[in-house]
Amino acid sequence: MYRSLFARDAFAELDRLQREMSSLFDLSPSIRGFARGGYPALNVGSTPQSVEIYAFAPGMDPAKIEVNLDRGVLTLAGERTAAAPAASDEKTTLHVNERFAGRFRRVVSLPDDVDPAAVTASYRDGILHVSIQRKAAAQPRRIEVQ
Repeated sequence: MYRSLFARDAFAELDRLQREMSSLFDLSPSIRGFARGGYPALNVGSTPQSVEIYAFAPGMDPAKIEVNLDRGVLTLAGERTAAAPAASDEKTTLHVNERFAGRFRRVVSLPDDVDPAAVTASYRDGILHVSIQRKAAAQPRRIEVQ
């Protein structure tokens, strides 16, 4: 087939170019974030009182998840074992295996106003929730005018 010199849909052509460039540099196909496709998937948000991180890691043993906070960088690391049928069985053939297995590591840069002494982490229903409180000095406060 031949390619037209002028794209019929400029946005489709820009999307195609972005995907090609991303694959060259091993970046995310999304313009909004570089970490798409990593394991575990993350949601990171903040409130005036805290920074909230949710890592979606179903089927993990919480004891195998490491959560470290060092100089404003939160690191989630661990290992997920494979739940696939044994390859040694001659009657079993694995056709598709889309579930991630192996070591993982995700890194999140945090704002300067978080308190490294006020971190909690809990794992429930396949979701790791890390909450980091902000320093009291950084909290918004109302000043009364006299």
